[in-house]
Amino acid sequence: MSFLHAARRTTPQIRVADIVIGSGAPIVVQSMTNTDTEDITATTNQVHELAQAGSELVRITVNTSAAAEAVPHIRRRLNALGCTVPLIGDFHYNGHRLLTEYPECAQALAKYRINPGNVGKNRKGEDQFAMMIGVARKYDKAVRIGVNWGSLDQDLIVRMMDENSRLAEPRAANEITREALIMSALQSAQRAEELGLAHDRIVLSCKVSDVQDLIAVYQELARRCDYALHLGLTEAGMGSKGIVASTAALAVLLQQGIGDTIRVSLTPAPGGARTEEVVVAQEILQTMDLRAFAPMVTACPGCGRTTSTVFQELAQSIQAYLRAQMPLWREQYQGVEEMTVAVMGCIVNGPGESKLANIGISLPGTGETPSAPVYVDGEKTVTLRGENIAQEFQQIVDAYVASNYARKAH
Repeated sequence: MSFLHAARRTTPQIRVADIVIGSGAPIVVQSMTNTDTEDITATTNQVHELAQAGSELVRITVNTSAAAEAVPHIRRRLNALGCTVPLIGDFHYNGHRLLTEYPECAQALAKYRINPGNVGKNRKGEDQFAMMIGVARKYDKAVRIGVNWGSLDQDLIVRMMDENSRLAEPRAANEITREALIMSALQSAQRAEELGLAHDRIVLSCKVSDVQDLIAVYQELARRCDYALHLGLTEAGMGSKGIVASTAALAVLLQQGIGDTIRVSLTPAPGGARTEEVVVAQEILQTMDLRAFAPMVTACPGCGRTTSTVFQELAQSIQAYLRAQMPLWREQYQGVEEMTVAVMGCIVNGPGESKLANIGISLPGTGETPSAPVYVDGEKTVTLRGENIAQEFQQIVDAYVASNYARKAH
C-alpha cells in the first residue's frame, strides 16, 4: 500500500463465513443479484457469475416466503458447483417473519442486512427488530444495519426537523438529514447490542445518492464509532455516470482510511452483465493501490499518430483475455493478479511504457505494416509481425505467467 494513504480505522474483526471484514483485513468487494430469488436456477447462476468475477460477498433479496424457501436450495447448488461465496440476505418489512418462520433460510445465509427504516414503527417495529436480532444471535450471524436516505425513519427525521426549526440559528435541511442517517445507524446498533448481539457482529452503512453527502456522512460516522463500515453510493446510476460518481465518492473515503467493504451499485444496461459492478469495485481498489485482483493493462489513448485501430483492438482483446483467465490463474498461481501489461500505439511513449510493465508491446503507429516489439521485464525479447499479433501476444503472456509465478499447492 502506498504511504500516501491514511491508516485504516481500527475496527473489530468480523467473520462472515470464511471472509474477514475490518481489523485491517483487505477491503471486501460485495455485489447483489437482480434475479428473482424464487427462481433458484437463475439466482444460483448469477451468484456464481458474480463470485467468478471476484465478488467476495453476494447479497440476495429475501422478500417472500417462496424466496426464503429458495435460499437453502441456492446455497446447496452453489456448494455443489464448488462456489463457497457467503450469501447475505436483504430484508425489508417482513424480515422478522421470514427469518423466524424459515430457519433453514436463516441458517443458510452468512449475514443479514436490516434497514431500520423498513422494520416497522413504534413498539411494533422494536419487537420486529428484536426478533431479527434474536435470530442472528441464535445462529451466530453478522448483521449489517443499513440505513438508506430513501427509506429513512420518517418519525425520526420529522422530530429532528421540528427541533431544528426551534433553534435560534437552524441548520440546513440536508445537514439534519445527514445527522438523522447517522443517528438511526448508531441507535440501531446500540439497540442490537442491548439485545445481546456482539459488537463484533455488526457492520454499519449509511447510503445516499449524492457524492458530497456520502463523504460527509461517512466521515462523521467514522469519527463517532469503531464499527466496520460498508461503503456505497446508492442508486449510483448507469454507465459512466454511475462509475464516475461511485469512484469519486469511494476514493475520497478510502484514501482517508474509511471503509471495510464496498459495493458499486450500477444500473446495468438492458441485457448488460451484472458483473460490471464487481469489476468497477475491484478496479477502484486496485488503481488506488489498496488491493490487486487482476493484471492491469496500461494503454495509450491514441492520437494523430495512431489512427489505425490495431492497438485499440489489441488492448481490448488482451484485457478481456486477462479477465477471462483470472478465475483459473487465481486458483493455480500465487501473485499473478499483480502482473502489469502495456499495450501502446506508437513509438513516442510505447517502448518506455512497455519496458516499465512486466510485459509490454509497442505498435508502430499509423500507416505502417504492423511490427511490434515485445518487452519482458524491461528487455526486448521478440518483434511480432503480421495478422496474428494478438494471439501470439497472448501466448507470450501465458508463458510469462507459467514461468514467473509459483504454483499454489492443492
